[in-house]
Amino acid sequence: MALEELLQSVGTARNRYIHCVQQLTEEQAHWKPDPETWSAVENTEHLYWAEHGGIWGMWKILQAKRDGKPPVYAGELIHRGLSIEEIIARTWQPKEKVPPIAAPRMGGSVAFWLAALESLQQPLTQLSQELADEDFEAIIHPHPISGPLDIGQRFEFLRFHIDRHRNQVTNLQTMLAV
Repeated sequence: MALEELLQSVGTARNRYIHCVQQLTEEQAHWKPDPETWSAVENTEHLYWAEHGGIWGMWKILQAKRDGKPPVYAGELIHRGLSIEEIIARTWQPKEKVPPIAAPRMGGSVAFWLAALESLQQPLTQLSQELADEDFEAIIHPHPISGPLDIGQRFEFLRFHIDRHRNQVTNLQTMLAV
């Protein structure tokens, strides 16, 4: 898939997620069925931190490549040519533990976190423009759980991850409706 298509798929997933969460009141957005399940606010904050870190990392890798620095990852590209769904199926446990840097930790209003999440489309768009003349499959930015992913797979991951958490919020909405 071309990088422009990948960028659009992330934007579409982001818009679906935001629309889903905007249907909740502030009280509903903070509701949790149990202490181990994240609320919609926690899901949204997590998405922000995880995506922010992923975009920052891709920019960092691109700049290192342009500066002629050695690659961050020089090992075997074990996921070459695989879709993100195949990679996740091979590398994730049913319930993964979130890396601390991507964990929800601040709380606050759902409106704030939705605005913060929405704001990430701009740096991602700029990154895709910067990558226009690059072989993005040759630029590797490892994921903390899945390992070495090329930039295309990283964009796929963003879409996958947003959709995964939208499904979690949809499940919360279903529980609220009962």
